[in-house]
Amino acid sequence: MLHKGDKFECPFCGFNAKDLMPIGLALPVLEEKQVVGAGKRSGGCYKCDSTDRERLMYIYLREKAGVFGENKKLEILHIAPEKRLSQRLLDHDFEKYVCGDLFTEGYTYPDHVIDLSILEIPFAEKTFDLIICNHVLEHVPDDKLAMQELYRVLKEDGKAILQVPLSKNTKETYEDFSITKPKERELAFGQFDHVRIYGLDYKDRLASVGFKVKTVNISKEFKKYGLNINEDIYIGEK
Repeated sequence: MLHKGDKFECPFCGFNAKDLMPIGLALPVLEEKQVVGAGKRSGGCYKCDSTDRERLMYIYLREKAGVFGENKKLEILHIAPEKRLSQRLLDHDFEKYVCGDLFTEGYTYPDHVIDLSILEIPFAEKTFDLIICNHVLEHVPDDKLAMQELYRVLKEDGKAILQVPLSKNTKETYEDFSITKPKERELAFGQFDHVRIYGLDYKDRLASVGFKVKTVNISKEFKKYGLNINEDIYIGEK
């Protein structure tokens, strides 16, 4: 195969490559605001189409959080599940693994996804040991309510992984709810169904609903998996 090599290894399909597939959109606003986790970049697997941000979640959970160890009693909520990551979690046979999203036109989901609004999560307080919410909040107009719901259903000793596209050169999150047309949102926020671009105040927004937030960056430690070197992982705890 044209792209075979020994520089990168996909942790999902095992493909070894000399480079990564171009993904994302080269939109001026994403370049101007230096948005991490979005924009045109080399980040895809040529064999299974996994993206840099999906691999980031998997490697963190596997190598740092120890999620795929012997303890299968974890109760996990996965919002807008990525296909490959979701299958790995499903195959591990955890005590509870719930996938939820709204069935939005233009997206495909694993068969086990339930119709779930992040604004009204149908579970009791302190239900989940782990919540994965990877590039979701930028789609939600009332993101504070969504954050409150995620905080509510997280156990006292649980962890919520809360990734968003984030501008590295913008102090305050940019949002304008007068922008409603898909094309206008694409130009303003970098995608037709995004409603904001998060700034460096993202951590404070999470903290405002109660989360204790820490960030880690594992990209240098796990270079072979083709992670985005600029993407920090945001972990919320109670």
